[in-house]
Parts: sequence; structure tokens; C-alpha cells
Amino acid sequence: MEPDHAMKKPNLEMEVADRGDRRITLQELEAARQTVHWCPGLSRKELARTICEHWGWVTATGAHKVTACLKVLEQWESEGLLQLPAKRREMARWRSEQDRQVVPTERTNPGAPLAGELSEVGSVWLEVLQDREQSRLWNEYVERYHYLGCRRPVGCFVRYFIQSSVGLLGCILMAGAVKAIQARDQWIGWDRRGRQQNLPWVINNSRLLIFPWVRIRRLGSHVLGQLGRGVRADWEQRWGYGPLLIESFVDPCEFWGTCYKSAGWIELGRTTGRGVQRAGHLYKSTPKIIYVKGLGEGFRERLCGGPLPRRVEP
Repeated sequence: MEPDHAMKKPNLEMEVADRGDRRITLQELEAARQTVHWCPGLSRKELARTICEHWGWVTATGAHKVTACLKVLEQWESEGLLQLPAKRREMARWRSEQDRQVVPTERTNPGAPLAGELSEVGSVWLEVLQDREQSRLWNEYVERYHYLGCRRPVGCFVRYFIQSSVGLLGCILMAGAVKAIQARDQWIGWDRRGRQQNLPWVINNSRLLIFPWVRIRRLGSHVLGQLGRGVRADWEQRWGYGPLLIESFVDPCEFWGTCYKSAGWIELGRTTGRGVQRAGHLYKSTPKIIYVKGLGEGFRERLCGGPLPRRVEP
């Protein structure tokens, strides 16, 4: 690794590096350069984790923002401000596609038709999944009966079974929010910085599955009402912080979202249908109906009121 004097010196424009949810000072840049210089045996990821610890740069859950820090370090390397160790050949983390495929079994075969009024069913409640066996069963049901199938969520998530006195009725997934949605961000009152700072406090109802053999009137709005009352506590218990807003996107080619309206969710309009856009890539989509529901008093003011406190690890 080259000594510090061989590195390009930061100019006045580098006094502050803006990463959306934080501003990296010139002093922090110099400290990072020293860490890289004095720890040549660390991998890039280990360096990023160490620097995150020095900076106190964490996610809402209190985890170090290693990926974001790596991007900063690699950007600085491209600008000649430091030199990182060579990339190591990492072991494959994911199993083959065949190993990851969810294969239906007899345990998720269609049940006996169940129809009628909600009052005839008895108790209905949401059960948070607790173990791998429940997760495998949930994955199998969603892959088999949800029109979008089962995709492994990235980041924080909570999965539910819709349970009842007469048996299992469906599945729900809560995961991270969509990065940028114009109608949602304008409704909240976010500018770009506000969204980058507090996006983790918005979570997404990305799967709502009521089994096709279940035809119980008002069941969807009933479980969405329970979700609105309980998801904040469930998420906080799992991840250490309480979200302030739920969002969901309904494909009008499949559903109209009547159960969301009945449960008190607000319709904000439709997405553009342009899909996710990244450098060199465009993932096509179709317009979706946007629904949101606030969690607690003053949720919009809190989302717009500057950085919310992150979880502090004991």
C-alpha cells in the first residue's frame, strides 16, 4: 500500500462529503485514510466496518452502514484520495438457484372451501413467524398462491401468518419501503435529504395473501386493521425501532385495494410505472395504486423533523 504522502490531498470542495443521511467531514476523511494506512491486513469490508464504528455511522437498527461506507471509500479511491487493499475473492454466499427454489409440497395443498361472514369464523389474529420451519411453510404458501411469488426480502422484515379459530387463512410480509416514490414523498413533505435520512421509518406491506379457498367477507380489511395497530410494536421488538408509516402498492390489473380503503388506508394515486432505474439498467413495471397508513400521532412531522434516533446497541 502506498504511504500517505503519495496520495492526492483533498481540496476545499472535499471539506464535506454529502451521503444523504450524514455529512462526512474533512477530519473524518483524514481519520479514514489513517485507518486504511495503519491496517493493511484488513479486507475492504473489515475496513468499512471499522471506519463506520469510528464515525458512529449506523442504520436505524444500530448496524454499521458497511455497504454505504464501502461506496464512499471506493469513490475516494477513484479520486486518488486513498488506496484500498485489493479485492479478495469471496466465497459464494448464496446457494444455487435450484437449491433456493421453493418447491410445493402436500402440506400446502388447497384446503376445504371456507366461506361466510367474519363473525362466523371466531377469533382471527396475526402470528409473527418465529422459527425456520414456520418460514419454510410461509415461503411455500406465498410461492404457490401469491401472484408475485416468494422473493427473499432484503434488510429488515417481519412475516406473519393470518391465524384463526378455524385454521390458517393467509400470509403477510412487511419489509423495507420503496426508495423513492414521488407521490408518497410529496405527501409526507420530504425533500431528497429528508427521505434519505428517515426512509427506514417507512415500511412496506409487500405481500398480502388470503388463500384462494378462503372467501370470508371483510377478512382483508379486518387483518389490515390489526396490522395497523400491531406492526409498530412487532417491528420494534424485532428490530429495535418503531416505524411511523406503512405503504403498499396494489396492481389494478389484479386487485383494486378495497380492503385497504376499508381499513382506513389513504390512496395517494398511482406510481409512474417506470420501475426501478439504476445506472445502465431499467426494470420495467406497470402503474400501481399507492396506499399509506400513518402509525401514531404526528408521524409526518416526525418524518420531516430531521434525523430520527437510531437504535443504540447495548
